Amino acid sequence: MSRHLSKIIVLGLFCLCFVACSREKAPDGAGPANGAAARGGGSGGGNRAGGGRRGVGGPVPVVTAKVQTKSVPVVIPAVGTAEAIATVQIRGQVTGQLSQVHFAEGQNVKKGQLLFTIDPRPFEATLQQAQAVLARDTATAKNAEQQHTRYEDLYKRGLIPRDQYETQNAGFESLQATLEADRAAVENAKLNLNYTRILAPMSGRTGALGVHQGDLIRANDAAALVTINQVSPIYVTFSVPGRYLGQIRQYQSKKPLGVEARGQAPTPPGAQAPAPQMPQVGQLQQQVAPGQGATMQAQPGLMEHGRVTFIDNSVDATTGTIRLKATFDNADEGLWPGLFVQIALSLTEEHNSLVVPATAVQPSASGQYVYVVKPDRTAEVRSVTVSRQFGEEMIIAQGLRDGEEVVTDGQLRLTPGAEVTTGGARGRGGDEAGGQGRGNRAGGRGRSGSGQGRGSE
Repeated sequence: MSRHLSKIIVLGLFCLCFVACSREKAPDGAGPANGAAARGGGSGGGNRAGGGRRGVGGPVPVVTAKVQTKSVPVVIPAVGTAEAIATVQIRGQVTGQLSQVHFAEGQNVKKGQLLFTIDPRPFEATLQQAQAVLARDTATAKNAEQQHTRYEDLYKRGLIPRDQYETQNAGFESLQATLEADRAAVENAKLNLNYTRILAPMSGRTGALGVHQGDLIRANDAAALVTINQVSPIYVTFSVPGRYLGQIRQYQSKKPLGVEARGQAPTPPGAQAPAPQMPQVGQLQQQVAPGQGATMQAQPGLMEHGRVTFIDNSVDATTGTIRLKATFDNADEGLWPGLFVQIALSLTEEHNSLVVPATAVQPSASGQYVYVVKPDRTAEVRSVTVSRQFGEEMIIAQGLRDGEEVVTDGQLRLTPGAEVTTGGARGRGGDEAGGQGRGNRAGGRGRSGSGQGRGSE
């Protein structure tokens, strides 16, 4: 009996252990609902991830602009050099000691303004001596003139021989010539005295002084006392390709051609000058008209307006360019002799030109193209022909119509026929949209993970 009871007890304990093990395994594997829920959570995460992928293939955020019709100037870019209209080197015309300088070097002077004074005392003495000689010879000439009158009367009356009269007449004429020489000597002495006061022959800006007070000034010395440059108005000399000569002469015959000169932006002392902005390779076009092709965007800074006043009479055979000069009023003296400036020569204006931002035109192996946004908000690839570039705008010869909408930013994510959406900030629309898409995909993964976590609980 006791053996039978012990077997029952052992069997009962075995059953209890089996039931306990079955209850512990049921939440992990035996629950179909839980497994389905877990699979459902996984599929939900997959759907959310798939939703993120559909966001990438959905509308692409871009920035667009309208094709405009407007007048665009035809401009020939060049590099010019400012040069003074007139340059005068001041030199002494008499030899003497410099007694005074009446201006500061680098100062603006007016025409007729006193610049230098040479010690005038030796020249005053020379003038007085010449005047004294003239007075003496004048008195002698008066006496000779009276004698000449008497001798002439005696000769006519036959009281003196002919040779005596001719001798007296020759002496009288010699004294008259001496008087003329004395008068010339007086005038020369006066002129040399005037040369001791050196005046400015024109208005302009003085340069560095070559002499100082107390120096000995020599007449017609090789070294100039000072140089004066006329900087207002001023010339800017530049060269353009000779193939434009016919059009330049054509438009110049109708009215003076306008010229705009731009200098570099001011740079604080010690700061590094900005690197020059070069045109992009994709923007360079084959030139077929004046001003065609990419031009550098001028930096803000000096800007002056002038007009063409000189066209050279020959084309340089070495460079194939023609030299021109433009005159600028330069009232504020912004242009300085020797300064290099960017020149924009305006020939005429092209009316009714189709214009798009330069960023809309993209290069490819088969030519240039743009993305056009159709009314159904899908992108279409359109080949275009660019006539030329003006600043940050492209003039389109063929391929677009007025009012069409073109993509200016976000082309890298576009494909033909892709749906687009607008509204992002210029230059950041694609990045912001991409960031939002990445955020959505990350959020989708987060929610999927949380769903799985809830399924596991």
